[in-house]
Amino acid sequence: MPSATPKQLAQRKAFGARVRQLRLAAGLSQEELAHRAELDRSYVGQVERGERNISLDNIYRLADAVQCSPVDLFVR
Repeated sequence: MPSATPKQLAQRKAFGARVRQLRLAAGLSQEELAHRAELDRSYVGQVERGERNISLDNIYRLADAVQCSPVDLFVR
């Protein structure tokens, strides 16, 4: 499988930083966010660090867990 480009890595990091920002604003730990989103805690950590190419399904799960629209997870 080809490696991610620098642009893709930057996009993943920006997305992860936004997830972390919204998680903290909601007063949630990674563990609680993972529980609410029905995801593994280590997966949430990898998303927040920009290490995962997250699926659309999981974007919706995270948005529901922090009670926002999926579009709000993307940096504006």
